[in-house]
Amino acid sequence: MDGADILRELVEEYNGVITTKAAEENNIHREYLRELVREGELERVVRGVYITPDNWEDRMMILQLRRNKMIYSHETALFLHDLTDRDPLQYVVTVPSGYNPSRLKKEGFKVHTIKKDLFDLGICEVETIFGNKIRAYDVERTICDILRDRNNQDPAVVNEGIRNYVSRKEKDIHKLMQYAELLRIETVLRQYLEVLL
Repeated sequence: MDGADILRELVEEYNGVITTKAAEENNIHREYLRELVREGELERVVRGVYITPDNWEDRMMILQLRRNKMIYSHETALFLHDLTDRDPLQYVVTVPSGYNPSRLKKEGFKVHTIKKDLFDLGICEVETIFGNKIRAYDVERTICDILRDRNNQDPAVVNEGIRNYVSRKEKDIHKLMQYAELLRIETVLRQYLEVLL
């Protein structure tokens, strides 16, 4: 089996999407990517990201593949977790402190930064509407994030997100309170929960 065949298997394994980085990690030379593009088996959507022609272009996944430090958060994560029905007009992401967000902002993202020791708190994988996996904050972290940023949020979105969270069967109030303590919004969260519970 040559490199092109191995690459085809890898593309199938990754649901029709492959990055230059993933190919190199599997010891496949970049030339095989170019070969499959010339043969029409792959299309280059952005630098370093390729998809099969029959694959829908999943913008959220492609953007995250290009910027692996960003995590979908706030209103975008509310939407991904089905806590709001408002489709985000602008993707909201969080990056660790020290990461230069200027490129992300130029590309139209709303960017939040957080201390490195809190950045990994609550990262999970969720599916986009196309069925691809992306990284976002889990439901409890998302609730904490919108409360931390409540002065810059639409109050209706904050209330809707918290109300929908509280009405879920699979909520984890204990985890929510732990996150709130770490993110220093425990008092604010208690006030919201007292009204809704």
